[in-house]
Amino acid sequence: MADYGEDLIEQILLGPTVFKDEAPLSIEYIPSRLPHREDELALLAHLFRSILERPGSTGQRVLITGLVGVGKTVIAQKFGMDITNAAKQRRIKLHYIHVNCRECKGSLFAVLMKVIEKFKGHFPRRGFSSEELLRTIMNILDEKDIFLILALDELEALLEIDHSALYILTRIQEERATEPVRVSLLCMLREPKYLELLDRSAASTLQQNFIELDPYSSSELVTILKDRVELAFKEGSVNESTLEIVADIASIRGDARYAIELLWRAGKYADSEGSMEVKPEHVRKAAGALYSTLRNEYLTTLTLNEKLILLALSRALEENNVAYLSMGELERAYMIVCEEHNYPPRSHTQIWKHIRLLSATGLVSTKFSGKGSRGRTTMIGLTSIPASSIVKCMEASLEARSSKSRNK
Repeated sequence: MADYGEDLIEQILLGPTVFKDEAPLSIEYIPSRLPHREDELALLAHLFRSILERPGSTGQRVLITGLVGVGKTVIAQKFGMDITNAAKQRRIKLHYIHVNCRECKGSLFAVLMKVIEKFKGHFPRRGFSSEELLRTIMNILDEKDIFLILALDELEALLEIDHSALYILTRIQEERATEPVRVSLLCMLREPKYLELLDRSAASTLQQNFIELDPYSSSELVTILKDRVELAFKEGSVNESTLEIVADIASIRGDARYAIELLWRAGKYADSEGSMEVKPEHVRKAAGALYSTLRNEYLTTLTLNEKLILLALSRALEENNVAYLSMGELERAYMIVCEEHNYPPRSHTQIWKHIRLLSATGLVSTKFSGKGSRGRTTMIGLTSIPASSIVKCMEASLEARSSKSRNK
């Protein structure tokens, strides 16, 4: 007897689709051109010119800032590809390594381990400090005569956890005054305010080479989307009115990443209906479904205690219809959740440590209380994820864990 699931998959594979290649709609895709960011790419080339003309004579430290979806990551990656290709033509060993600090949970050690693993594959993770890892990297670069552009994406995650991280990275060359300058930094931040977490010298160094990206306008988003449509969709499947509604929705935030994901999801709605055209109604459906949700990769990296804290926070926010909780309010909600799940509650210091880690992953936001509260109280809230969504996800995850424990 044929398996229903297999039959369904075969039926879908044989059905019509508006797509010819979905890869250009993925977040990892680096396009051959970047509309409305040509000037910024040219400026990066000017800033890093000396690395190709006089390798080892000087390093660069450049900061790109801008909100989510304005092109920070893709500009850096496109520039990294272009400059390493130019270096190869000149027989210069230049490596570009892109590290997302949020994925490293704001740990300088984890950032440096990713760099070392690019050169040495497996490397022991214990027994080394961040400074020792950095010296190991410098030794590798010296031995192989390699120059490195280290791109630190979502740098705020690193600065929130370790204020000295950038100082350690910039100081290393001072200890090597007579040696070639091997490392340049290309940093990406959402907001310049995070520079306040740095010491004055490190902050001023980054601010000297500063590129700020403005949100995209609706017309600029249409240009970007047209490029992707040509590569990803079958001819005639996406018309101008569909592109305009996608751009109008996404232009509220000026977010190209959101616009591209919205278009991709609208295409999936078209496929599910057997339509050979992505219509405005498909876009509206996609926009309704495409609010920020907890992704599986977040769930797999959260500890049990972090899940309990998230459940306590989101449940209290939803029940009290507020945007933020004080630390005391969160701790009281956390105690209740721990009791429900027979989990020994952690100390205030440990809870605060987990809050900082959750903030580094982008799930939680923190701020100081404004006028009307005595003193400066830390307030904790959620980012763009609905509290009800997190409650459902955390409860399901904790229940699955309990079921596994009972079945052992």
